[in-house]
Amino acid sequence: METSPCTRFLSALLFSLAFTSINLISAARPATDKASTEFIRTACGTTTYPQLCFTSLAAHASVIQTNPKLLASTALSVTLATARSTSSDMSTLLKRHGLTPREVSAMRDCVEELGDSVDQLKKSMGEMSQIKSSNFGLMINDIQTWVSAALTDEDTCANGFTENAMTENVRTVVNARIVNIAHMTSNALALINSYASLHH
Repeated sequence: METSPCTRFLSALLFSLAFTSINLISAARPATDKASTEFIRTACGTTTYPQLCFTSLAAHASVIQTNPKLLASTALSVTLATARSTSSDMSTLLKRHGLTPREVSAMRDCVEELGDSVDQLKKSMGEMSQIKSSNFGLMINDIQTWVSAALTDEDTCANGFTENAMTENVRTVVNARIVNIAHMTSNALALINSYASLHH
């Protein structure tokens, strides 16, 4: 059956509108991602380790958008994931043959401290998901306290491997991992503090 001119016109019009909508969405997405990326870059500029901050968060631009709470939450989430993998790495290193008794002792302490750090970051994540205007002050204080405690645990771990009694290889491997997670935690705390300052 032959379609009427009116039907053909409506079909063409709908196709044209759909095509235009797709193009508009495609054009809007890069613009939105660019705004999010610039938001992250600017926010990371206030942290102690801005390059690490940006590289660890830029991949999450579509989630963060330009929202300070989502930025702080994502920084916490990324830091928690890194803390967990670092703790796992330390547990694996502890089982390695050839460590001196002093290295084994320091590694055990480090694994315990990293476990505490993971717990503090997990609590912070849970609290961040529950935060609202009515409980903001109390909850943000808890989060800041816990993330600060996590950073202290990581610094304590790193300090255990500064002695000359450690072999250079062990010191290098451990410090590379611990310094990285400590810097990420420091950045997360800075972004949380920035988010908190918006509500004062």
